[in-house]
Amino acid sequence: MERKKVTIGGKTIGEGEPTFIIAEIGINHNGSLENAQKLIDVAVDAGCDAVKFQKRTIDVVYTPEELVRPRESVFGNTNGDLKRGLEFGEKEYAEIDRYCKEKGIMWFASPWDEGSVDFLAKFDIPCYKIASPSLTDDNLLRHVRSKGKSIILSTGMSTVEQIRHAVEVLSEDDLVLLHCTSTYPGADEELNLKVIPWLKEQFSCPIGYSGHEVGVYSSLVAAVLGACVVERHITLDRAMWGSDQAASLEPQGIERLNFPFCRNSGG
Repeated sequence: MERKKVTIGGKTIGEGEPTFIIAEIGINHNGSLENAQKLIDVAVDAGCDAVKFQKRTIDVVYTPEELVRPRESVFGNTNGDLKRGLEFGEKEYAEIDRYCKEKGIMWFASPWDEGSVDFLAKFDIPCYKIASPSLTDDNLLRHVRSKGKSIILSTGMSTVEQIRHAVEVLSEDDLVLLHCTSTYPGADEELNLKVIPWLKEQFSCPIGYSGHEVGVYSSLVAAVLGACVVERHITLDRAMWGSDQAASLEPQGIERLNFPFCRNSGG
């Protein structure tokens, strides 16, 4: 089949193109704009193409029962305290937008609800990332597609039928599919990287890899197997407080992804 290509922020993604490297900041900023800026600096210094965040409307994504559930954190005694403490608002994202432009790196985010899609649209981000748990949310998929931007879709925990349905909803145009194993951190024997060439046989859009393991070699193997995009979580220090820190790469780790094989050719 003829392989499609996708353009994000002026960079072309697809076979024969340099591997597009995403540094997933997510919530590893721990609610601190200063930490977010330091992580952006890490991504820039490592030669990454983009940084990614997460955006949620807390009272929409979580039930009232979930928000009042006891959970000790630096932000308070409930799960709601934690979730609100980790969430950036318009002021913080305006500064992130300014800082990324100053540093010459693109940014985008994974919206977990339709209101967050509209929030991100105000910043004219170059693409949207749809997280694995949202793959079956048809309304969210359609709302993201309505913005007319390229879409990166993670497929962790999804069946073949669910992936096919999501692709039907979104269409393969301006779409990148990411193989993903949703364990934090992921053990090498659980990564199932042979799904990457299988996805390439099933779909004409670019195929990539989103990993949560500790090392970098699996990401390089993913590129060898045809991943046009590699996304990895980054952290300032894996010993920091936070649920995703241990499943992330420290600065010296993400720098190792700027590997000649990845940067000279892709997929």
